[in-house]
Amino acid sequence: AGVFDLVSMYGTTEELWFPEWEYGGFPWDRAEHYRDRSPSTYARGFRTPTLVIHGALDFRVADAQGLGMFTCLQRLGVPSRYVWFPDEGHWIAKPQNRIVWWREVQAWLAKYLKQ
Repeated sequence: AGVFDLVSMYGTTEELWFPEWEYGGFPWDRAEHYRDRSPSTYARGFRTPTLVIHGALDFRVADAQGLGMFTCLQRLGVPSRYVWFPDEGHWIAKPQNRIVWWREVQAWLAKYLKQ
């Protein structure tokens, strides 16, 4: 569960105190501050193969953040994979899903760290 765009995340998280504390206020008052810290701002430079994993029940970082990152990577031609767990939240916690998570991560690392 990773953040792609801080402004859109602000409107979908249940933890409003966190971005307000972390970024020093509301996104409408600190727009440049939020923008400067959003990965989406720097998308044009994305080159690293990226595995994006997200749970649909994540109320801290909505799964739209992960999908946004994946869509961006795909449009840029960056090798990427999106793994979505419809029955998980911020943490992948169910034993059967953890097995899938570990297999995905290990396969990704084996593919891209073999050099």
